[in-house]
Amino acid sequence: MEHQRRRQASVIKGEVVIIRHGHSVPGKSVSVHVCSCTEDNPGSGRGRLSESAYLKNGKSNTINGIKTTTYKVKLHVDPEFGIPGALVIKSQNKHKFFIQSASLQTFNQTIHFDCNSWMYPFKKTKADRVFFSNTSYLPNQTPSGLMELRENELESLRGKRIGERKEWDRIYDYDYYNDLGNPDKGRKHTRPVLGGSVSHPYPRRLRTGRPPSNEDPFTESHSGKDNLDIYVPPDERFSPKKLSAFILNSFQATIHFLSPEEKSLFQQDFSSFHTFEETHRMFSSNRSHAVEEWIKGILKKGVPEELYREVIHASKKNPMKFPLPQIIAENGMAWLDDEEFGRQMLAGTNPTRIQCLEVFPPQDKNGVKSSIKRSQIEHNLDDLTVVEAMNLWRLFILDHHDYLMPYISRINTKGVCVYASRTLLFLRSDGTLKPIAIELSLIDSNDGNEINRVFVPSSQGTEAALWQLAKAHVATNDSVYHHLISHWLQTHAVVEPFIIATRRQLSEMHPIHRLLNPHFKDTMHINALARRILINSGGILEKILFSGEVSMELSSELYKGWRFDEQGLPADLLKRGMALEDADPDNPTGVQLLFEDYPYGADGLEIWTAIKTWVTEFCSIFYKDDNSVQTDSELQAWWWEIQYVGHGDKCHEEWWYQMTTCSTLIETLTILIWIASAIHASVNFGQYTYAGYPLNRPTLCRKFIPKEGTFEYAEFLKDPDKYYLKMLPDTFEMSIGVALVEVLSWHTSDEVYLGQRPSEWTDNEEVRHKFEKFNGTLKEIEGKIMSRNGDSKLKNRWGPAKVPFNGLYPDTSNIASQVGMTGKGIPNSISI
Repeated sequence: MEHQRRRQASVIKGEVVIIRHGHSVPGKSVSVHVCSCTEDNPGSGRGRLSESAYLKNGKSNTINGIKTTTYKVKLHVDPEFGIPGALVIKSQNKHKFFIQSASLQTFNQTIHFDCNSWMYPFKKTKADRVFFSNTSYLPNQTPSGLMELRENELESLRGKRIGERKEWDRIYDYDYYNDLGNPDKGRKHTRPVLGGSVSHPYPRRLRTGRPPSNEDPFTESHSGKDNLDIYVPPDERFSPKKLSAFILNSFQATIHFLSPEEKSLFQQDFSSFHTFEETHRMFSSNRSHAVEEWIKGILKKGVPEELYREVIHASKKNPMKFPLPQIIAENGMAWLDDEEFGRQMLAGTNPTRIQCLEVFPPQDKNGVKSSIKRSQIEHNLDDLTVVEAMNLWRLFILDHHDYLMPYISRINTKGVCVYASRTLLFLRSDGTLKPIAIELSLIDSNDGNEINRVFVPSSQGTEAALWQLAKAHVATNDSVYHHLISHWLQTHAVVEPFIIATRRQLSEMHPIHRLLNPHFKDTMHINALARRILINSGGILEKILFSGEVSMELSSELYKGWRFDEQGLPADLLKRGMALEDADPDNPTGVQLLFEDYPYGADGLEIWTAIKTWVTEFCSIFYKDDNSVQTDSELQAWWWEIQYVGHGDKCHEEWWYQMTTCSTLIETLTILIWIASAIHASVNFGQYTYAGYPLNRPTLCRKFIPKEGTFEYAEFLKDPDKYYLKMLPDTFEMSIGVALVEVLSWHTSDEVYLGQRPSEWTDNEEVRHKFEKFNGTLKEIEGKIMSRNGDSKLKNRWGPAKVPFNGLYPDTSNIASQVGMTGKGIPNSISI
C-alpha cells in the first residue's frame, strides 16, 4: 500500500491557464517545473526540483468575452519530493503572453497559483519566472526548500539602479516626478521636479530609468513617441481585456478632445447659449464624423495595430454621444439651488473637504482675518448668534483660500480669472446646509495686499444673479481641488510608494502581500498613463483646470500638509470637526458624527468598520502577539522603506506609526485599504454624475465678477444668464473635461470589488471563512444604505436634483450592473 502510494506520488498533474490575446498560443515552447517545500540537501535552503514538462493539449474556451487556453501538464518527481511550493516557468516563445493561473494535483489536494502576469521570452528576460503557491508564510516560517527562492526573488525584483527599464523587466525602484516636463519641446514645457526637495516635496513614483533630457539634466527625457508606451512591470499592467476596454472608452469619450486647430469642427460655443436650458443640447446630438475620423488617426499612432482594429470594431456598436448626467436628468435647474449647492459638499463628488467652523471670522495661518462680518450672516442663523451657532456645531466652512493665495497672481493670466474662496454654511434643523456667505479674494497688483469681496444669498434681482456667479467660482475652486488633491494626490500618488515597497520587501508568499495585492491592481499602470497624458506639461489637466501649468506644483504644496495617520476616516472626521470623540466601548469607530445626514460620513464609518474588522481577523491568524510583528524582518523593511524612501520627504515627521504592535499594523493596513478602495471610489465614480454637466462643476472661469460702473457690469445687467455662460470655458475645454470624467467614471467588466476575490486566492480555510464574513457584512451595509437613501427625513441623500448618494455603496454581488457608469461600487483598487 505504502509502496503504491509513493509510486503514484512520482507524477504530479496540473493545468496552466493563459489568456489569449493576439498572438498564437505558446504551447510546447513553454516549459514548466515545480520546486518543493522540502530541501534538496539539508541546510541548503534550496528545494527539490521536478523534471520539466511542456504545455500541450491546449483546450480553448471563451467566458464573458475572455478567450483562454488551458494546458495539461504532467511533472515527474522524486518519490520523496514533498509538497510543491513554487512553479517555475520558462518561455522560449517569441511572443509575450498572459498567464492567468495554474493548479497542481498532489496527495489528494489541489495547490493553486494565482499568476495574473505577462510572460516574456527567456532570451529577453534571461530568467525563469517564479510563481509561489497560495500558501502564506511569515519569513521565519518559510519552508526550508523555499528559503533561497524567496530571498532571490525579492532581490531580483529590487534590481539594480542602472539603465533604462525594458518592457519585460520586473524591477521596482523609486524616482522623483521628474518626467512631467519636456524641456526638449521648448521652455513652455519646463516643469519643476517634484520630490526630493523642501520646496517641492512629493511621494515617489516608479523608476523607468530613461536618460535625462538634452535641455535639463534633472528632467527625464521622453521617448518621442506619441503613444501610451511607458514602463510598467508586467505584474502591474492591465490585463488584455482591461487595456482594450480602457482604450475603447477613451476613444469614445475623446471624440470631443480636440486640438485648438480642430475647434472649427464645433458649430457652437457656450457663449452662443442664451439660457441654461440650451446648454443641455451638448448631450443630445451625435458627435461629428470629421471629429471621429481625426481621433481615429491619433489612436492609430498610439496603440498597436491589432488593438486599434479591436477598438474600432467595438466602437461601431455604440452611439457616439455623451449620456445625460444625473444632475440634470430629473430637474435640469436643480443644480442652481442653494440647498443642492450645500448638499454636494456632503454627498457630491468631493465630500471630504468641508469642515466645522471653529473660529469666527476665519483667518489664515498668519492670523489675517476674513472680511465676513457677523451682520452679514446672523440673519440667516435661525435666531442664533454666531457664537451660539458655533457652540452648537452648526457653522461650517468650505475653505479654498490659504493654499490658493500664493498662486493667484501666477494663475490669473492668459484669460483665466480665479479667486481664493471661503464659503460659510449653516446647518438647518432639517439637516441640510444653507450657504450664508461667500468671500472671494485676490491680490492687489499695486501693493500686494489682499482684496476681498463678500457675497450673501438673495432670492431675486441683481444680488441673486451675483450670488450665482460667486457660487460658480466656489464650485470651480472645489473642482480643481478635487481633481488635483482629493483624487490624484490623496489616492493615486500617495499609494504608489506603498505598492513599490510591497513588491520590493514583502515576498509574494507573505500574508500581508496577499492581503494587499488586490488593492494594488492596475494602480501603477493607470498612474503611468496619467504621467503621459493627464498631469504632464500640456496634458489634459493643464488644459482644463484654472491652475494650468502650476497644477502639479499646487499638489506638491498640499502634500506638505499630508499625514498618513489622518487618512483613516475617524481621524479625518475628527480633524475636520465633522465628528466628536465617542468613548462608548460598543462604538468600534470611536467617533460620533455631528449630524446624522452626512452621507459620506455615515456610510463611510460602516465601510471603515467592516474593513478594520476583516483586517483585524486576518492579522490575528498570522500574528499572535506584538513580538511577531517586531520580528517580521520583511514587514519591518517594508515599513522603513515606505517612510524613509517612498515618502522620504516626510521621513522625519513624528506622526509616523512605530511598527511594533499588532494594533499599529492593523491600523496601518486598514488606512491603506480604505484609501485604495473606499476613498478612491467616493471621489471617482460619481464624477460624471455631477461634473458631466460642466456648469455644475466648472474647472475654470474666464471672467471675474463685475463691479458697478464697469462695462462688464453693464453687460452683466443686460443678460445675467448670458454673462454667466460667457464666464465659463468654451466648448473645447468643457468637452475635454466631460470626456475625462466620462472615462474616469466607467467601471470595466474585469473590475474586482471590495469583498470579492478569486475563490482560491488562499488555501487557508480560516482566512477564507473570515473573508466570507467580510463579504456578508458588506452586503448588510448595502441594505442599510438603500434604507437610508429611502428615508425622506434624510434630505441630503437625494437633494433637489434627486441624485441618490451611492458613492460608498459596495455593490459586491450585483455583477450584471457593474459595467459602465453606474455611479456606485467600491473596487478593491485605484484602477482608473
